[in-house]
Order: sequence, then C-alpha cells, then structure tokens
Amino acid sequence: MTFANVGTLGTKPGQRDAVVSILLRPMPGLEEAGCLLYEVGVNDEVPDTVFVCELWESPEAHRNSLQLDSVRAAIAEAMPLLSGDMGGSRFTVVGSPLR
Repeated sequence: MTFANVGTLGTKPGQRDAVVSILLRPMPGLEEAGCLLYEVGVNDEVPDTVFVCELWESPEAHRNSLQLDSVRAAIAEAMPLLSGDMGGSRFTVVGSPLR
C-alpha cells in the first residue's frame, strides 16, 4: 500500500531557496527506507512556501525515515529557516493511470 505525504513548509521571508537547497541534497538511506518519490517545488505566487510531494512504501516507512541521520540533519538545518506555518495532506494511494 503506497502512502503519500503532500505538504507545504512556510519559510521565514527570503529563506525559501535556502530550504529548497537543503531538501534537494542527497539523503543517504532515503530510498532504502522505502521512499519511492521525493519532489520539492516552489510557486512564485507564494514566495515564502516550499512544496514537498512524497510517496512511500507505507506510513511506517515514512515514520521510520525520520530516524535516518541524513533526514535528521536536514530537519535540524532547515528548522531555523521555517516560519512554523505547515500544511498538507497524507493519504493512501489507491492507484494511478500511469502505472
């Protein structure tokens, strides 16, 4: 059962690109932990927001990935740049016309 986590991260003014840079660095162990897709995006209409779309093998795989050293380091580095405004949705993927 594939699990999706699609969210937004609010950044402090002018920090969006720095957060994007952190999230785009290779994170050893992420794929092995069950991450199928990890996409980071921006929208210039909301300049202090980063969008993240993740697909995981399961909710447990996502939860367990938060213990990886590479993920913990990225979170620690990004946290001071975030505004605390976060949103999004988590859901079970039931299918795709592409697979």
